[in-house]
Amino acid sequence: MSRRPSLYNRIRMILESARSGVLRTVNTTQVIANWLVGREIVEEEQHGKRRASYGKKAIEALSKKLQTTFGQGYSVQNLFYMRQFYLTYPDLLPNKPILHATRGELVNMAAHFQDEMFHAMRGTSADALGRHISPGTLNPGMSWTHYRTLLRVEKPEARAFYEIEAMANNWTARELERQINSLLYERLALSKDKKGLMDLATKGQEVQKPGDAIKDPLIMEFLGIPSTHQMVETQLEQALISNLQFFLLELGKGFAFVSRQERITLDGDHFYIDLVFYHTILKCYVLIDLKVGKLTHQDLGQLQFYVNYFDQERVSPGDHPTIGLILCTDKNDAVVRYTLGKDQNERLFASRYKLHLPTEAELRAEIKRELGYLSPSLSTPAKKSTKTANGK
Repeated sequence: MSRRPSLYNRIRMILESARSGVLRTVNTTQVIANWLVGREIVEEEQHGKRRASYGKKAIEALSKKLQTTFGQGYSVQNLFYMRQFYLTYPDLLPNKPILHATRGELVNMAAHFQDEMFHAMRGTSADALGRHISPGTLNPGMSWTHYRTLLRVEKPEARAFYEIEAMANNWTARELERQINSLLYERLALSKDKKGLMDLATKGQEVQKPGDAIKDPLIMEFLGIPSTHQMVETQLEQALISNLQFFLLELGKGFAFVSRQERITLDGDHFYIDLVFYHTILKCYVLIDLKVGKLTHQDLGQLQFYVNYFDQERVSPGDHPTIGLILCTDKNDAVVRYTLGKDQNERLFASRYKLHLPTEAELRAEIKRELGYLSPSLSTPAKKSTKTANGK
């Protein structure tokens, strides 16, 4: 019986095979190679067990040899990332013939797999793409940096949500990290029922009605403005325009910028709407009014005026009714509820914005307060989940 190659030699063959296809399919090949390295460490040396019996010293020795041949990418920390990657994504390659192929054959099939997937996705909308992504399996377009970022998310449902959204919205690794840090899943999940949570984990964020497109609170740490800074609406507006790409990312899917300071003239009087967007999924205008202080009922009345004007004067055939959104630092939810009334349609919203990334405790307190006051016209709150994406 021939002697089994050492762990180093088996991993060396994987990496050399990966290098042969790296010019054509860099991301997919690297992801597969790192998954295979993790599989070797887990299944061959640990016999499939999660706890290493051979300790850190063996990984350190392996790392030293691999770095001599393949460079700094195979540090002790990165090898542990690869080990965790395999444990977190044991079904990354669900196709059984692929799983039983040799290492070289497996890596060389990456190009064909990637071509097939990209061809299937060509011309597919983001929503349709989200419904076809299978979380936990290999997705072209997801780099090793994407997957390594996802490893930080311990809750499987949250990790699946971020994976779907990253693919459907073509997030960079930096954008993915920002969404995880801003607790996007928690902000969407804590107001949903059991079915809504399941949909987030299997379909991502679906926008079917106005309330689905509105977040509360919005996190705008990308502006770099201290929370204690005193400013006026024009300064906030300019900061958002200067960081429009990040603002669109925070607003979410479907928002397209139209204009700023949109003028309305009635009998010689001029009025100005701070920001105008068009929502490509809901097929409607979204008017945003900015407030640096606490929301008043007069602010809601002004927003209603803007919405009514757009509905009567600006919408085109095929457009749905206009949505109005006030962004404010604080609001009295009872004022919102009584100003809008029980019969108010789901077209006016008031969301708080934060100029820093909140802690999980701060976010929970914010949403708990929101759910305690929301009227049916703004949302349909459900019993909130008590678990988080990172298990803390």
